Amino acid sequence: MTSQASPDSPVPTSSPEPALSDVIKIAVLAVGGQGGGVLTNWIADLASRGGFDVQMTSVAGVAQRTGATIYYIEMAPKSGRPPVFAQSPSPGDVDIMIAAELMEAGRAVLRGFVTPDRTTLIASTHRILAVSEKQVPGDGRSDGKLVEKEITDAAFHTVCFDMDKIATNAGSVISSSLFGGLARSGVLPFPTSLYEEVIKASGRGVEQSLAAFRDTLEFDDTKTETEKPNRQQSQVQGPQHLLSQWQALEKRIDTLDPATHAMVDAGLRKVVDYQDTDYGKEYLDHVVEWHAMDDQQHQYELTNAAAKAIANAMCYDDILRVADLKIRRSREQRVRKEQQVDNDAVLQVTEYFHPRAEELAGSMPAAIGNWLHRSPRVFKVFDKLVNRGRRIRTDRLGGFLTLRFIALFKPYRRKLLRHQQETLHLERLLTTAREAANTDYQLAVEILKCQRLVKGYSDTHVRGHSKFDRIIRSVDALDGRSDAADLLRHLREVAMSDEAGTELDTAIATLQSGPGQASQQI
Repeated sequence: MTSQASPDSPVPTSSPEPALSDVIKIAVLAVGGQGGGVLTNWIADLASRGGFDVQMTSVAGVAQRTGATIYYIEMAPKSGRPPVFAQSPSPGDVDIMIAAELMEAGRAVLRGFVTPDRTTLIASTHRILAVSEKQVPGDGRSDGKLVEKEITDAAFHTVCFDMDKIATNAGSVISSSLFGGLARSGVLPFPTSLYEEVIKASGRGVEQSLAAFRDTLEFDDTKTETEKPNRQQSQVQGPQHLLSQWQALEKRIDTLDPATHAMVDAGLRKVVDYQDTDYGKEYLDHVVEWHAMDDQQHQYELTNAAAKAIANAMCYDDILRVADLKIRRSREQRVRKEQQVDNDAVLQVTEYFHPRAEELAGSMPAAIGNWLHRSPRVFKVFDKLVNRGRRIRTDRLGGFLTLRFIALFKPYRRKLLRHQQETLHLERLLTTAREAANTDYQLAVEILKCQRLVKGYSDTHVRGHSKFDRIIRSVDALDGRSDAADLLRHLREVAMSDEAGTELDTAIATLQSGPGQASQQI
């Protein structure tokens, strides 16, 4: 969705460019850790090397994610007199807007920084979810396609595609590809060679930055991505006896209809990573049972819904899981990449834990955990002892070994109270859906999708279970109704958008009051 420009051309070739003012004004919106400061320094250096006076300022923000910072640059050709530059951008008075993420570009449009008579918008279309999107119980993501259309309509000229992916593939950070996007736009009167000279002079990660810069210049945004294969192609590594077990599980997937392969394969990988290959066998036993009840006429929608719901139910979040994820090498690599910390530098990581008595009791053998729950007085004393926040430095040996010790109990998970509780939950979900499938295929699909309500841990998990219970108890009221699936879908959507659960209670009461009123609520 970008107009093409020759890398060495000072203006886009698709349409006449509005004349730049004597002072060129550039605003950069970047989220913490994306290298906005590096990009701003590069642009300032570019201007200086090109014979311009330049000034740059920044205003840090904390409203979104880790803080979206506005960097502002003004430059003007040297004239022998010191120029007067502004300290911050003004609505309607920005020549070039650079946004390191799609929603930041949208916010720039809303704030009036992007105008169709003059502004060139350079933005990456990838997403970093805002806090407001993450806190929604269901899918709180904003409509990215709508935002792309709006920002394109709002700007004079756009250079917009997934620049984060280009930078990642080159082993660099997005500031490099955004710099390439600026060169690609052709708005500034500088040749491509001067951009590359600036990158080389930075002296850090030069080869990777140049690769990302050049890949952005050469990117063909008219091509659509090829269709992804149904099955993941990544190689699985490990001891030979475990590889043999894994290959046997994959062969079982081949016996299912191809329409189910992608979902079942993803579920199997998740379950085996969570526990072991025996757990994967248990997962496939469930899925095969649902596949036998399904058919091609329904495009195996029921099997796919079951494969997803069962995998998520079997991979519940417990203390063992959290400890295991916190100490994985892949997590350290991700943190280093996000925070731009070199491999030879010391990375300090402090993890915050606040386990309640319920979580710790769930991590005990079932007999001991049940005894605690049956003894309110003992449980209350136990909660007072453990219910407090803890900060654990996993970059230190003591903190790392603490979490490593907890993760070592993973092979014994099936004997713990939490596993017993989650197994009962899964059996209830599958039994309810199986009974519905005998008379109403779509209702059974919607019941399985209710597993989406149950996720997380601590209070989040408790609230999700509470909503799940209320909706499942309402299934009997839908028996025999032609619109049963639509009504259940409505209840689930209400529950996912209603954190407190009050709107869900109202919707359930309306459902139980009579068919007419319930249908009007959809």
